Formats: sequence, C-alpha cells, structure tokens
Amino acid sequence: MADLERMVLDFYGVSTLSPEAWPAEKNNASDASDDEDMKKKANRRKSRYQALERAVSNRSSVIPGSENSGSGVGNLVQRDEPDPLGTTDSVVRTLKQLGLPLQEDIKLRNRFLLSSTTFSPALFLSQMHATADTQSLLNGLDVLSKSIDQKSASLKVLVESNFERFVRAKATIDNVYKEMKYRGVDPNPPRARAHSRHASRNSFRNSSVGGGTNLTSPLMPVAADPRKKNALIKESEYGVMGVKAPLLDVSAKAEDVWGPALGGREKEEHLRTVASSLDAYKEFVEVSAAIADAIKRKDHETLVEEYTKARKFADDAKRLAQEIGADQPSDSQLHQILLAARMWHDVEEQITLFKRDVWRRLTSLHNVAKSDSMPGQAHDQHMELITLLLELGVEDNPIWVWLLSRYDYLKGKIQSTADRSKVEIEVLRRRLANQEKPSPQTIATHMRTLGRQQSVDARLVSYDSGDVVELWEKMVSFMSNMLSSQGILGEVVEFWQTVQGFIDGGTQKTLPVGFNGQSKDHHRLSTQGTVDLQKGTVELVDLIREHVLMFFAGPPPEDISLLFSPVPPSPGTPGAASNGGLLTPRDPRFNLDPNNLPPPSPKRGEAWEKFAFWPPWSNSVSGVQYLSKMLALVGSGASDMASISPVGQGDAAEVERLKTLVGVARERCVTALCAAWNRDAENIKYVEDWNRSPDRKDVTKMPASFAAFEGALLGGMQKILYISDAMDKPGAEDIVLPPPTKLLQMVRSQYVTTLYKALSGMVENAERSVKKTDDDWTTEDDSYVALTVPTGRASTLGSSTIDAGDSNVRMLLTLSNLQSLRSDVVPSLNTQFENAFSVKLTDETKTIRDVLGQIDARLFQSYTRPSIESLRRIIRAGVTAPDWVNNNQKQRPREVNPYVYEVLLSLVLVHTQVSTTAASLTSQVLSYLLEQTTRELLDAFKLRTKYSLEALMQATLDAEFVAQTLSHYTTDRASELQSLMYQELDGRTDNDARTRLQNELPEMRAVLRRLREASKTEFACFRKPKRPAGLGGSQGGNVERRDTGQSIGSGSDRERVAV
Repeated sequence: MADLERMVLDFYGVSTLSPEAWPAEKNNASDASDDEDMKKKANRRKSRYQALERAVSNRSSVIPGSENSGSGVGNLVQRDEPDPLGTTDSVVRTLKQLGLPLQEDIKLRNRFLLSSTTFSPALFLSQMHATADTQSLLNGLDVLSKSIDQKSASLKVLVESNFERFVRAKATIDNVYKEMKYRGVDPNPPRARAHSRHASRNSFRNSSVGGGTNLTSPLMPVAADPRKKNALIKESEYGVMGVKAPLLDVSAKAEDVWGPALGGREKEEHLRTVASSLDAYKEFVEVSAAIADAIKRKDHETLVEEYTKARKFADDAKRLAQEIGADQPSDSQLHQILLAARMWHDVEEQITLFKRDVWRRLTSLHNVAKSDSMPGQAHDQHMELITLLLELGVEDNPIWVWLLSRYDYLKGKIQSTADRSKVEIEVLRRRLANQEKPSPQTIATHMRTLGRQQSVDARLVSYDSGDVVELWEKMVSFMSNMLSSQGILGEVVEFWQTVQGFIDGGTQKTLPVGFNGQSKDHHRLSTQGTVDLQKGTVELVDLIREHVLMFFAGPPPEDISLLFSPVPPSPGTPGAASNGGLLTPRDPRFNLDPNNLPPPSPKRGEAWEKFAFWPPWSNSVSGVQYLSKMLALVGSGASDMASISPVGQGDAAEVERLKTLVGVARERCVTALCAAWNRDAENIKYVEDWNRSPDRKDVTKMPASFAAFEGALLGGMQKILYISDAMDKPGAEDIVLPPPTKLLQMVRSQYVTTLYKALSGMVENAERSVKKTDDDWTTEDDSYVALTVPTGRASTLGSSTIDAGDSNVRMLLTLSNLQSLRSDVVPSLNTQFENAFSVKLTDETKTIRDVLGQIDARLFQSYTRPSIESLRRIIRAGVTAPDWVNNNQKQRPREVNPYVYEVLLSLVLVHTQVSTTAASLTSQVLSYLLEQTTRELLDAFKLRTKYSLEALMQATLDAEFVAQTLSHYTTDRASELQSLMYQELDGRTDNDARTRLQNELPEMRAVLRRLREASKTEFACFRKPKRPAGLGGSQGGNVERRDTGQSIGSGSDRERVAV
C-alpha cells in the first residue's frame, strides 16, 4: 500500500493524498519545450505576431522553493527547509557555512532535506550535527517528536472528518466509471467458490456480458456489441473512435477547399509586415550573429563595435516605449520594440557568458608559464583583458580584481615554492647524512683535482661527489627561484611596478571609459585600496625574506609530510610554471612511502648537522663556491626588495630586517665554511700522491694543490664576507653592510690554523713508518693511507724515479715542498689574504714563518739524524781503534784511515739520494752533514789525551782529506769547528811535535794531493757543478735547522796543509 501511495504522490506531484488546496505552481508550465509543443498541437491557427512574440512569451515560471522532477512536472521538494531538530531555519545555508555547497548538487541536497524521498538520516546527523552534544540531540528529538505528533493529529482529524465523504465519492466515481466502461453490466458476477488467478482468467474469458454463463455454442458466431463503440476502453479509443474518423475527413476537405482562400491574404500581409520590419532593422537583427562570430574569431574590436551598436538600439527602443506609455503602439513601433527585446536578450546572454570567460582568463593569467605565452604577449595580456572589460562595462573594477588575484597568486606561490623546495632539499640531505662518511682518500680525490684545473669554475662538479653537488645545485636553484630577477622576487618587483602605474594614473591613460563613460569610475583606485596594495607588497617581500632567513638561520626541517600532498597537474599550481632547478614531482626519489620515511640525520657530532643549507659530508671547496653564489643572490635580492618604494621609503623596520637577513646569512655561511675548512685542512695530507710537479721536478704536486686549495678558500671567503657580486645593484651599499670585525677575526684565525694543520699533516706523511698491504702503503695504525702509489711501481717522471715507500725520499720531498711553501706559496697566500680583506698580517706572518721554520727544522732533523748517528759510529770506531795510527817513528803516515773512506762513501749515498730526489736540498744537506762530520771528528779526537807526531799527522790527514773533498759544501760553521779541532789537537801535543810538524807540511801536502787525485773519480759528485743543480731553493744552510755560531776562523798553521 505504501508503494502505491508513493507512486500516486510522484505522478501527481503532490505531497499528501488529501491536499487542502491546489498547488499554485501547477498553474505554470515547467518545461518550455513541452509547452511549445502543446501549443503547436492545440492552436491550429497561429497568431499574426507569433514569430515576434515567441521570444517574449517563451519563458517559464519558477516557483521559489520548489524543484522540477525529471519528467518536467514540478514537485514540492523544497530548495531549503528548517532543521527538523529545531536548531536553525535553513539547512542549506548552515551546511554551506560548514563547507558543503549544496546549491549545485541537487541529489546531494535532497539527501539532507526531510521532504525528499532520498533523505539520509545518518548523513544528515553526521554533517549537520557533527559537533552536537547529547543534550542538544535530546532537545532536537523532543522538537521532532512534537512536530510528528502535531502533523499526525492534524492528518488524523482531516481523515476522520472527511472519511465518509471520501468513501461516498470513491464509490460514485467507481460506479460512473464502471457504467461508462461496461454499459451497466457487471463484469464480475458473484461466485460461490474462492477466488484464484486461474479461475478469474477463465471466467473473464468464458463469461458473457448478460448472464455469466456461456449459452452459445462454440460453433455459433458471436455478435458484436454496439455498446462497446462508445465504451471507455482502449479498443474504442476511450469513446471517441466513432466521431474521430468523420471529423478528420471533414477537416481535411475543408482545409483543401478553403485553406488557400482564407489564409493566403493574411499570410501575405503578415509576411510583408515582418519583411519590412526586418529590412528596416536589418543591421540590428544581424548584431547577435555578428557578436557570436566576433567571439568565435576573438575579434575584440568588432565585438565592442557591435555591442555598442546593440546598446544604442536597445536604448532607442526603451525611450520609444517610455514615450508611448499607455497608448497603443503602431505595428512598426511594436516590431521595433520586439526586435530590440529579442536582439538585446540574445546579445546580453552572449556578452554575459563572454564576460564570465574574460573574468576567468583575467584571474588565471598568473598561472600561465612565460614559456607558454607568445613573445611580448604575457606582459600586456592582462591589460588587453582589462580594456575589453571596461569597454563592455562591468560592475566590479577589473583593475582591482586583477591586482588582488595577482597578489593572492604570488603569496601562494611564495609559500608553496619555499615549503616544497625546503622539504625536497631536506629529503636529499637526509639521504646524504645517512650514508657512510666518505673516506679521507675520497675527499682527497676531489681536493687533488683543484690544483690541476686552470680555474676553480672550470669543472666544479669534480670538486665533490655527485650527490653533494646535486644538493648544492638544488639549493642554489631554490635561492634563484626565490630571489633572482627571473624568479618570484622579479615577479613581486614587476607587480609593484604595475601597482605603481595604476596608483600614479599613468597606466589608466590608455584605458577606455566604456559606453557613455560608465567605466570611468573604475580608473581610480580608492585611498584604502592604495594603502592595502602597498601593505600587500610589503607582506610579499616579508614573506620571501622570512623563508630565506629560516633556510639559513633555522635548523633542518623535521616535517616532510608536504611531499605526500597531491600536486595538481594544472598550471594553476604555484610553481608549476616556474623554470630552472626545482626537481619535478615526478622524480622517483620523492615518491616516498608514508610508512617508511627517510630517517632524520643521525647525530654524529658533525658541525653541519645544525645547518639546513650545508650538504652532509660536503668539502669546503664546493661549499665556498656555492655559498658565494647563494649569498650573491641573497645580497642582490635584499637590495631589490629594498628598492621597492613601500619597503625602502615607507617601512624602516622592514629595511632593518633585510639588513639582518644579509648579516645572519653571511655569519651562518662563514661559520659553516670555517668548520669545513678546518676539517679539510686536517685531510689535506691525503692529497699527497708523491708524484712530481710538471713545473718543478724537485717538488711534488702538493704545493700547487695546497696553494690552489687555500687560494680558492680565500677568494671564495672574500666573496662571502663582502658579497661583492651583489654590490652592482642600486642601493646595495645600504643593505649589504661591511663584514663585522668578529667575522674577519674568525677567518683570520682560521687561516693561520689551517696553515699549521696542513703543514703538520705534510710532515706526518713524511715521518710515519709504513707497511706494505697488498699493493698499497698504509700506516701502521691504519689511521690513513699516506701513500697512494705502490712501492713496487714507483712513480716516474722523465728520467727521475720516486720511491714513495722510502721514508727518506718522502722526507726529502716534503722538505723541498716546505721550502717551496716558505719561499713562494705562503707569502703569496698572505698577500692574497691582505689584499682580499684589507688587513695586515703582521703578527700572523711572523707566526706562520716561525711555524714553518719549526716544522722544517723538525723534519730536517728527522731526515739527517740516521746519517749523523751512522757517521758518529763510524768516526768513533775508526779514531778509537788501536791501529788508527802507526807509532813507528821511522814511517810517516802516507794514507788516510779506512773509516774516512767509509764516511765519505756514506755521504756519497746521501748525496745520490738527495740530488736525485730533491736537488735543491743537496747543498743544504751536505753542508749540514759536513758540519756534523767535523763535530764528530772533534769529539772523537777529544777522546785521546795525547798525540804524538805520527798521531798528529794522521789526524791532520784524516780531517783535511774530508774537508778538502767536501770543500764545495764548506760553511762558516764547518770552518769554525775545524779550527776548534786543530786547537784541540795542539793542546794535546808537545812543542817538539809541533816544531817537527812544520817540517812535514810539504810532504803532507803532497800526500793529500796524491790521495785526492786517486779518489777524484769516487768522489766526483762532491765537485762544484758547472751549473745549479736545482731548479729552486738557496745554497747554504738554514739557520733554523742547526746550532750555528759566529765563524772565528783558525790561526793554526795546519790549515795551510790544504792544497
């Protein structure tokens, strides 16, 4: 029964089975097309002005509060209704405030309306009363119960009071219908047996009209009942079949005979009147089609012309209607008014849709990438659309709307670009931080390439690992997108320039005033609007400044959930149209699993852990290059932001914040860079590969690499401290202030510290004992690999060979490197530092010189100590030997003792090693060893208490032979020691031996001449070379290495033994 009632209600479009009044909305047609079809069928005669009246009369009324069903029949489901629980008088408005706009979605709206059959109680309560407490729900239940009881009571009273009347009416209607259908015969006579579907069907088929029993034979024909002709059944077309056919025949014949005669003249007059009206207003009749064609061809000039023409025609028609007033218009006047109404209706409909599209295009222009627009079109396209809207006439100010939409777009783009870029940078940063710490050899590989490039910028990618360089590039790209003139800041500056043009009124000079000057009011921006635009520009600048400041001053972000937010694929997404540097959302590295996020950076105590702008494990060389680029962007961007008049001339606090941005970013960069510089200085020792420099054969590539490393750091640090690349911006000197003394002192101290650590590492490379593991030489404690060249295949350059496994060779090369550093590299670096930072390194230069001297002396002593100990052992063993001298007075000494040759042969080996390894050190090493040999001879001769003439002659021969053989390496200190030695010999002999020695001097000279002549081949290496043996360095000893004293010379006659 309930289904039947529902079907009846839906069919008749009512809400109750017992309505008290006829719904007013049922008096109006709900479907214009159905109404027109019905009129065509019902009205055989057409109105004389039907063609002109159709557009006016073709409307349908819409009853407020009701909806049309799918069949076109109106129903009583309301557009809105009060809350059944009594909390509000509008369900739709309340849900709209909660974020559910139901006006557009009828199906969804009906689920919230109690009068709809699709009402969903669960959905209604979950949305409408999502925050209601228990008490409010109980109160609503009481209200609902009372409403139900009230409606039930009224319905009950209505049913009770009219029940008998309804029953009588129903019985009367049934009897009349049965009488008309069956002509008074009951089709279902009473039966004694129970009703069944089968029996009923048989009885209906076999029963007769009159009696209920079949009295005729099946073989007899059944006579047709004439009463069925007018019965209300389908076969008789419900009673009209008898008269329908004759009426149709008569109508057709009348139309054939009288149709041309009756309708020809009327049609002719009608057509003539319409044709004359159309000819008179042909230009205006074609306006609608012309406007449609202009919109299609995007011919805005023609569109404005045709629309202006249509406006004039419509205004003329309005004036004509006002002049006529209550009088009867003539046919031409009526045609003009009707034509104008129809034309204006079509034109206004097209222009309204067109304006809507233009508004949409105007507010979405910001989302079009510059690369997608035609050259020269993107900048002026908004002006073209604003001009078009002003020409057509609009209520809202298109200038203000465009400026506000531009502001909203820039604000959203700044926020989304900064947030997403920071998160992407943090993801790459975490992945780097969770990798294994690179070995010192890996770091050295990147640093070693620095000294072999012509310039630092030649191949920057080789100065660090690929992942680190990629993250650096990502950060630079982020800064460029935010602060460059081609990035967001450039758009903000361009936005303010546009705003300034509208505020000053210069831009509006070229804009139209519209039809009858109605758009002239839109040319002026209100005072409050001007203030709001200025504040908005300052907000955009401050938003950029805040994001950049947090990137440098803030810690690494912890929340990376932004990557899980869907990115709209349309160009409307801020940042989708930006170019350069940013990784696209399609990068598989950013397709993260929410359940498996990259872990935060582990806390290892590294200095870079607190910096969001420093890639983990990055070295200082790549850091100084990229940080200088980033700070140049910060400095130039801050200057550009300060150049915007609301900032630079109106908001002093914002200018101070821009200065703070530059200062904080610079300080943080210097702090991070100094920490990396210090770490790299400790690892610079791994750069040594024990290969000769191609420019100087007596040094390795280490001095050039060290000079390039320190030079790159000093040059980059100068760019960071002074941000010189940003000083060409107008007004930059007011924003980019000189670096504070604290930062200069930090760099100054770090420079000296890194020099000391680098030099100490070089000495450590040379002194550490090594052991051979597989093919590589490693330190005993495996703390680092000092030698990168296998011993079995010593590195060669030309004819020279370096045995990198020999500690003496390493020390000699290091000494030569230190000599090059002290004479060339370090002074050059000091000069570069002083010129870069405009300071004098007076104290630091002395400190560096002292440190170099100490390191040089320490390493020199380490190298010469084994040779000195060997000389001491040989000399003392030889002098103290029992057979050192022949005491036979008849036989004078004719030869030097063998230990002398052993000493000289030891020095020959040293000479060979030094001259082939670091030729510039030959004179220094041999001179020092000669001094130490003379000292050892002096100490050895002191061991004897008394010397006879033979012993005195033997000692003189030994000492003079050594001195004359190494005469090329004699120093003041060696001469002084030799004089002291003769004085000691004189003190240990008597006067008689001294006197007799004078007579032996000629013979001793001859012996020495003979001995030297005989050994000149063996000791030819000690002769004075015809040209300098080394390419660099100085002859003579280093006072820092030895115990020097004043040369006093010897007055002893024994010095005259020298040939």
